[in-house]
Amino acid sequence: MRKALIAALLLVATSATPSFAWVSVNIGIDIPTYPALVPVPGVPVYYAPGVNANYFFYDGMYWTFDGTQWYSSAWYNGPWGVVAPAAVPVYLWRVPVRYYRVPPPYFHGWVAGEPPRWGEHWGPAWVNEHHDWNHWDHRYVPARAPLPTYQAHYSGASYPHMEAQAQIHAQNYRYAPHDAAVRAHYEERGIAAEQARVSREQHNVNREQAHVQQQQRAVNKEQQHVQQQQHEVHKEQQHVQQQQHEVHKEQQHVQQQQHEVHKEQQHVNKEQEHEHEHH
Repeated sequence: MRKALIAALLLVATSATPSFAWVSVNIGIDIPTYPALVPVPGVPVYYAPGVNANYFFYDGMYWTFDGTQWYSSAWYNGPWGVVAPAAVPVYLWRVPVRYYRVPPPYFHGWVAGEPPRWGEHWGPAWVNEHHDWNHWDHRYVPARAPLPTYQAHYSGASYPHMEAQAQIHAQNYRYAPHDAAVRAHYEERGIAAEQARVSREQHNVNREQAHVQQQQRAVNKEQQHVQQQQHEVHKEQQHVQQQQHEVHKEQQHVQQQQHEVHKEQQHVNKEQEHEHEHH
């Protein structure tokens, strides 16, 4: 019944857009806490060895495959959106068989170290659209996207509802997908628009901070100018005080000389009086 519903949703969705559609569905897995993710060698993909599902992280999003249908989400426990085969990023097709924790029965007998034989599963039409999916230069593999580890703080009752996820994700995870297919998923889920809004707000904050810093620099310059003037005034006061000190010393010297002259005059007067008495 669930597969029939998904097929119907995909049929409606692909009539509007040929690649994929954001249709939230219950895929039957529940991941209560942020899972441990381990790099898959040779491709820019992570897988979750502790999750009982074919669960991957690639280019900023989580992906899971139930053997029939692919799903994606920006958060580790959904909500999940249906992904049409044409919208699955090529590096997910290249993940070797051994990294599928719950491989579907038709994987049986396929080489563990090689990607699944998707052409046999999806048929000639898929092969015509993806004829180079398993041919690439293994020396040049894109860097893995950073993991959104901030989501480890959200679990149980704190796990955000879908309406809040895009905003929280955009505020905490600034990575922009490089894969065109993943960028389309970001746009469909509103994450790209939310990231743009957060970026605009941050730009406005940065501009306001730059304005405040410019004003602060102007205030600092004015304070430095005032301090320089105060320093000059202080130097002038010291100069005046030094001159006053020199004048005071000179006055003391003059007074000392006047005192000596006065004493000398008294001495002369006494001698004159003495001579006058003898005559």
